[in-house]
Amino acid sequence: MTDRPDPFAAPFGSLFGDSMTQAELVDGTYSYSGSAQPMENFSLHPATHVLHYGSACFEGLKAHRQSNGTLALFRLDDHVERMRQSIGLLRMPVPDAALIRSLIIDAVEANADFTPDPPGSLYVRPTFIGTAPNIGAAAVPSDMGLLYVICSPVGDYFAGGIRPLTIYVETKVPRTTPQFGMVKSGANYVMALGPTLDAKRDHGADQVLFATADDITETGASNFFLIDDDRIITRQLDESFLHGVTRDSVITIAGDLGYSVEERPLSPSELADWAETGEVFLSGTAAVVAPVGTVIVEDSARTVRDGEPGPNTLRVRDALTTLLTGDADDPHGWRTTVSG
Repeated sequence: MTDRPDPFAAPFGSLFGDSMTQAELVDGTYSYSGSAQPMENFSLHPATHVLHYGSACFEGLKAHRQSNGTLALFRLDDHVERMRQSIGLLRMPVPDAALIRSLIIDAVEANADFTPDPPGSLYVRPTFIGTAPNIGAAAVPSDMGLLYVICSPVGDYFAGGIRPLTIYVETKVPRTTPQFGMVKSGANYVMALGPTLDAKRDHGADQVLFATADDITETGASNFFLIDDDRIITRQLDESFLHGVTRDSVITIAGDLGYSVEERPLSPSELADWAETGEVFLSGTAAVVAPVGTVIVEDSARTVRDGEPGPNTLRVRDALTTLLTGDADDPHGWRTTVSG
């Protein structure tokens, strides 16, 4: 690792391992050689379906170096199932869970030496694209595809490590289209890009919290939580936004710690009132648990408590991070050990 760039000094996701795995979809069947290959560029026809009609989805999960020196993927099977769901919602043939699982494990094992020590990790990006060269296929799915996995050694998602974030509450522009909210697709992220850049420029925000029609859902890259000494609150799930695996982990861990859990509607006005005494944080595979120090509601900045990471937020974060790195028991069977 000494001769490689420091993942804590490079932008999140800009460094890569030297190997990848891939399986081709032809005539409804996926084929995989059974081993990783060198990381290399693809050659795509200019009419490739994904370039014109957005037939793409992806996943994001992490492998963590454990306290005993091994590597473990966190909630592998949940990410596999969510990817299968996304591919199905793209109306493409859904690969067997065993195939996606093998592609991920083989890619992680091939790139194990790139995994930094905690709090760094190996970010794993399974990706699916439609590859049929057909610009007349706007109303039909691609009949060809490529499923592949790449890996990236990473540090902190938000520059500066654990610091209080500023979030801007957007009430007019939606995060994504409701019927596509559960698909982890680049189309969803690009819809959030403009409002996020505007909020960074105009308000110094780190993220935008989307609350169209007075209904808080998620930020551009994370799920959203309120917490105090007794309870943890988050928006109930529906098809309009992504069902975060880390979100589910946080809810389960909070229940284990004795917090009451509320999954229900949230409004910007409730958030503004909550900020006076409660805590706010974001969760996601990349961000893990990220405390919020300022919320901007109706262009008015509200400090969350004293503006610093709160004790309940840090308690949940610590419980999750010790589980990720093998420093705590795994009562829910979330870790999958791989050779490394």
